[in-house]
Formats: sequence, C-alpha cells, structure tokens
Amino acid sequence: MPIPENSKPINRFSMREEVYNTLLEWIMEGVLRPGEKILDKDLAEKMGVSRTPVREAIRRLEDKDLVESATNRWTRVSEIPIEEPEMIYPIIWSLEELAVAQAFTHLTTSDFLSMKKANSRLDEALKKGDPIVASRADADFHAVYIAQADNPFLSNILKDLKIRSRRIEVAYFGGSSLAQESVSEHHLMLESMENGDLERVQQMIRSNWQSSLKRLKAVIEEQVETDA
Repeated sequence: MPIPENSKPINRFSMREEVYNTLLEWIMEGVLRPGEKILDKDLAEKMGVSRTPVREAIRRLEDKDLVESATNRWTRVSEIPIEEPEMIYPIIWSLEELAVAQAFTHLTTSDFLSMKKANSRLDEALKKGDPIVASRADADFHAVYIAQADNPFLSNILKDLKIRSRRIEVAYFGGSSLAQESVSEHHLMLESMENGDLERVQQMIRSNWQSSLKRLKAVIEEQVETDA
C-alpha cells in the first residue's frame, strides 16, 4: 500500500476532516488505486494519528462506495464498474448546464478572469504532459460558475460525481482525459459568457464533457480488447 513520503502530519484540531479529506484525495488522484487493499494501522502511523479517525474516514468512504470491505478479511479501494462513465458523465454535463444557467446573471469580470487564468494553467499543463495539474486546472475553470450558481444542493451533487469522474480519469488516463481541444472549448465558452449567449455556453459544456467521454470509451474498449 503506497503512501506518499511527503504526506504532512495531520492537524489534531481538525483531525477527522483532515484524515477523511487526505484519504479521499489519495483515492481520487490514484495514490490508492481501485482494488488496492488499505490498512488502517499503516495509514494511522503515516498520518501520526490514532486508528479511530482513520476507521471513521474509511466508513465514510464506504458510504460513498469508494471503499469496500469483507469483515475480518480485507478493506480495499472499490473497483470502477466499466459502465460507470456512461452513467455519470451525462448527469454531470446536465447539472453543469443547470449550474451555468443559475449563475449566468451573477458572473462578474473577476469570474471571467479566474476562468481565463485556470484555462491558461490547463493549456500549460497539457503542453507539459502533466495530467494531474491539467485536471485540477480544468476543475478550477468549471468551479467558478458552479460556485456562482449559489446552490449548495447542486454543488454537493456535482462534487460527489466529480470525485468519481476523477477516479475514472486516473484509472484510464493516468490523471486526465483532457485533450488540447479542451482549452479552445473553454475559450469559446468564455467568449459566449461575455457575449451573454447562455444557449451557446450550455452547448459547449455538453460538447466538452461528451468529448471527454468519447476519448474515455475508446481507451476502455481498447483495454477490454487487449485483455480478451
């Protein structure tokens, strides 16, 4: 069970949340990969905490179907069902279309600047071949209008779904299903936002996610054929 050597000691004043968020990030970013067994004792020692908050975090991750266990036998990161991408990606783009509609009249010049900066980071990361940084920059871009929707129910649903989409990207793409076209797609989205063309923005959001899903399905199909 690999654990990052540079993992920081957990702050005891916010221990439970920090332990949970750390494990969640490790699962989401592929430090702990699907099917990998995890040991609460080893995790606790590495984080410098007792086993109790680690066990609590593992239970919370089980509730999200990110961890699974067999009593007195093993605890491991859940596998990713092969049909999962086609099930969740359409939900994500539909909810993002709703989010941008709710946010549209609240978007400011500062928001556009934040999205432009995120898109520049995405462009640079893709050129450098850094999928982890690229995926984070892409998430930052979309997070701006999701936050401006000011709908915590919508935000929380999207957050949970994107944890799963992030896991999928790590498992099949090493961190990101993004391609260079994503940068130009984001640019067009921003242009349409600044021009007040909501319908065009929603079309671009859908196209952006559909392109990612298409690339992902091609990789999965290739792997299935190789394994057959």
